[in-house]
Amino acid sequence: MTSATSTIVALATAPTAGAVGILRLSGPAALEVGRRLAPGVPVEPTPRHAYLASFVDAQGRALDEGLFLYFRAPASFTGEDVVELQSHGSPRLLQLLLARALEDGLARPAAPGEFTRRAFLNGRIDLTRAEAVADLVAADSESAVRAAAAGLSGALTERVRALEEPLRSLHADLEGVLNFPDEAEGADEDSEARVQALRAQAEALLSEAGHGRLVRRGARVALFGPVNAGKSTLFNRLVGEARALVDDEPGTTRDSLEARVEWNGLGVMLFDTAGLRETPGRVEALGIARTRELLAGVDLTVLVLPPGTSESDAERWRAEAGVTDVLVVDGKCDVSSGSEVLSSAPRQRDSEVEAASDGGHEVEAPSSVSPPRPRVSGLTGEGVDALREALVSRLWGGGTPSAVALVSERHADALRRAAEALARAESASRLSTLEVVSGEVSLALEALGELSGTSASEALIDAIFQRFCIGK
Repeated sequence: MTSATSTIVALATAPTAGAVGILRLSGPAALEVGRRLAPGVPVEPTPRHAYLASFVDAQGRALDEGLFLYFRAPASFTGEDVVELQSHGSPRLLQLLLARALEDGLARPAAPGEFTRRAFLNGRIDLTRAEAVADLVAADSESAVRAAAAGLSGALTERVRALEEPLRSLHADLEGVLNFPDEAEGADEDSEARVQALRAQAEALLSEAGHGRLVRRGARVALFGPVNAGKSTLFNRLVGEARALVDDEPGTTRDSLEARVEWNGLGVMLFDTAGLRETPGRVEALGIARTRELLAGVDLTVLVLPPGTSESDAERWRAEAGVTDVLVVDGKCDVSSGSEVLSSAPRQRDSEVEAASDGGHEVEAPSSVSPPRPRVSGLTGEGVDALREALVSRLWGGGTPSAVALVSERHADALRRAAEALARAESASRLSTLEVVSGEVSLALEALGELSGTSASEALIDAIFQRFCIGK
């Protein structure tokens, strides 16, 4: 049997004890195999109707009682005949049902992602929506769930189609002028403006790739700074439980700790790192080395400084983060004074002019005076809520994490190649020949086709569906 005509079967629920377990079949023999397990179901069951049925073994002995559902082709998820048996969630029971489904050779075990792959091959969904199925299964934050659900409903598909269709129309016009110059005369007159608009569309969608990456894997934020600055107490407060050991003795944290949190729907992996100092002990030095390595790989760092740290020292500690973005705060504000409590309102930069009331005149603040650092206290919670808001703002910018169109690394690569080809086409429309413009537009279409699946290779499709779970 070929994959195009065979009937496949798999468990669609996890192999652990639960209230309900689901066995799924798809293919031309799905109904026949399903009725062998549930012989009490009518020969021609009503599609999308739930039948209460007894599930039996090869000898006709009852194994369980549950629901039998039939979805007739092509009005099913895969576009083929689909049957689902919903039983009690005993792992051993489900294995018995699966073995019975495979017993007569009419069905074979499904490969990872094969149900969704058949939905794609049968035109039920495009490749971006197929990938959204896997994203939804793997989603571990509200923003990931909402973004994957939007992808599953076709939000990304619509945006790609809005780029692909006018691009295909432009390519047809350009090829018409090249091959039939008399019949298609003038069809290329506005080609530069059309290419420019399409390039801007591609770049706008590509700009969301960073947000999509944050949603998919979650953001990574590390607390760092000198010893005894209150990092671990702040870490515990941000996490909401005592995960890090806290003590007055400097250097308590010898290795990085991590905890997953969710802020404004965005999944965040938060790290507490070993305090930095110039003369640590041998074990502490290993922790400091790991801290420096970690700082280079996170999305954002929070430099927590002890009370009274000078600006010159603050800059020295800031340099430890290298090129990673840094948010500087004063820790232990419960024992400090003279600094501002962290506010969600933006602070003025050093170079900005501060206006003060002085007889109706504006007074420019001296450039040498740095604005006070925001203050937080892990012990009392002062400034912590505003710190969370500031961190999400730094990570995300404007908008809300739950409103992103999920863009994967694969999507980003295809959009990048499309945008680059359109940029070359725009340049060629001014400096080169129409053949070059049409060739670059064709490359852009090919890249978008990989995204939607209209021109995806078999190897690419294999790679995409191999990351799916069996039964999906």
